[in-house]
Amino acid sequence: MALVLGASEIGAVIGAVDVVEAVESIHRDLGSGAMTQPAPVALTGLDDAVFLPMAVRSDRLGLVAVKLMGDIPENGDRGLPTQRSTILVSSAVTGQCVAVLDGMAITRARTAATSVVATRHLARPDSSTLGLIGLGNLAIEHARRFAAVRPFDRIVVWSRSSGTIDRFLQEVGRDLPARCVIASSPQEVVDESDVLCTLTPSIDPIVHGAWLHEGQHVNAVGARPRASHRELDGRAMARGTVFVDSRATALAKSGDLLVALAEGSLRRETPLPELGEVIAGTAPGRSSDDEITVFDSVGLGAQDLAVAARVIDLARELGIGTVAQLSPASKAVIS
Repeated sequence: MALVLGASEIGAVIGAVDVVEAVESIHRDLGSGAMTQPAPVALTGLDDAVFLPMAVRSDRLGLVAVKLMGDIPENGDRGLPTQRSTILVSSAVTGQCVAVLDGMAITRARTAATSVVATRHLARPDSSTLGLIGLGNLAIEHARRFAAVRPFDRIVVWSRSSGTIDRFLQEVGRDLPARCVIASSPQEVVDESDVLCTLTPSIDPIVHGAWLHEGQHVNAVGARPRASHRELDGRAMARGTVFVDSRATALAKSGDLLVALAEGSLRRETPLPELGEVIAGTAPGRSSDDEITVFDSVGLGAQDLAVAARVIDLARELGIGTVAQLSPASKAVIS
């Protein structure tokens, strides 16, 4: 029997899931070699839409998953989300479908949790100011996740839209707005922050390497999964030590990385240590207080599976969701 969980049902339980721990554990599996994450294949057509089937298997969890993510810019004109996804989870033992889940809340939660985990392992411990460039739903999720497990004294924020700023301040919770400082430009956010998160669907760089300062940690999060879209310019990538969530995936869909390599800002032989390798102790992390670290966050099916597994368990425990018989209960002859 498969469990079907829609967006509202996932929203009702995901707040009780330790998403940060789930993401950190799955990255440790990746870094230790206990599992692998193949790069997604981009499915394109006559329009500008891109579909990415993000497949992964975890023997520790006993599960296999595929998230089909659609990046559809034209949905903005239709009044629909420009990114939509569905996650299919099956047993790694029997192949039976375990659950089908809407991907929106899980994607936002695991993306923010990954920034928290990267910051935990790569930023200076004395970092006190968080900077957020872009204040949409992903920024709201980041502010909440950081506040829950890694609070900052100050949060410096910027958005092009005053309406987006107002919504962010209303949605992040009761205590956080008092810590927020509204910046007049992206450069001001960079100047003021110890940890910087870029959370925009930028095509052209919104952060320039000349702005970065010693000891800073950057989570580059927002760019769409397209080879030409980026939030950081080549100099920013070159000034920092670049870490990735998956080399194979970053080299397939990170515009920040691919453009920097194509223009020669980064050399082809530049090491790209994975976050999981740092967590597992198989690669070094930050080497000095003055080092600039850049985490190129592209998003992995492994992260989705880690969080989906916790959501499925909690939903079953609480009796939430719809149970469906998708396949025969007994062996059938196939001709």
